[in-house]
Amino acid sequence: MAAKKGGLGKGLDAIFMENATENSNSTVTLKISELEPNQDQPRREFDDEALAELADSIAQHGVLQPLLVRPIAGGGYQIVAGERRFRACRMAGVQEVPVVIRELSDGQVMELALIENLQREDLSPIEEAQGYQTLMEHYHFTQEEVSRSVGKSRPAITNAMRLLRLPEEIIHMVSGGKLSAGHARTLLAFESEDDQLQAAQLAVKQGLSVRELEKLAKKANAVLHGGNERAKRVKKRPVFIEEVELSLNEHLGRKVKIQEKGKEKGVLTIEFYSQEDLQNLARLLGGEE
Repeated sequence: MAAKKGGLGKGLDAIFMENATENSNSTVTLKISELEPNQDQPRREFDDEALAELADSIAQHGVLQPLLVRPIAGGGYQIVAGERRFRACRMAGVQEVPVVIRELSDGQVMELALIENLQREDLSPIEEAQGYQTLMEHYHFTQEEVSRSVGKSRPAITNAMRLLRLPEEIIHMVSGGKLSAGHARTLLAFESEDDQLQAAQLAVKQGLSVRELEKLAKKANAVLHGGNERAKRVKKRPVFIEEVELSLNEHLGRKVKIQEKGKEKGVLTIEFYSQEDLQNLARLLGGEE
């Protein structure tokens, strides 16, 4: 299992600036044959049309921003940031590219690759979630460290990773752009994987909006828990209960459910998605020092 070597806590601009400070001639030229892509690159899909446009631009104007690479054992260099430019250069027939060379750990490579794609908004919601998961599971980042590295709140990280709990077929629908992240989060409200899958297929077939899918989820769960009478009781919940539930959802970044038990009693249910997430939740609620 790979060890983490300190989070970078800074973006790509800071990395390039650091190199410029260390060495005024930090940008060097390498043959494109000396470079190889990162197999753990968070981004899985590259738009062919956009790559062709970038290749045309590179053929006309050259590579305007150097790639970030690191030396690898046995010779050659691994691309840390700039794989899209690398692919476009190959399409354009470019033989040499400007690079900045850095000594980086596996965890830092993954962190920088994720930061680059997030800054450029190149990742699908699933790729983003998988990137966070890789940092936490393989490189031992805490959720707080991931949050600082990518500049997003911990609830946002938690919400993104919830999508990975969906069935594989739905994950492929989101990755392929057939469903949005909003659709995917709504599908988590369906209680069984079969219901989630049927609802996802219906949403794709009929082009349902997120709001329409939310209504479908409420209707399905109302029927499951007691039909129309249950649906009526749900609608009659006090407004302040609805507001507190929504506020907790947003504040904690996870699904929260308030179920009334009598006139002034009830049950508060809070979801968690991993052992570390439970520990983070305990700290957030003041249950752990």
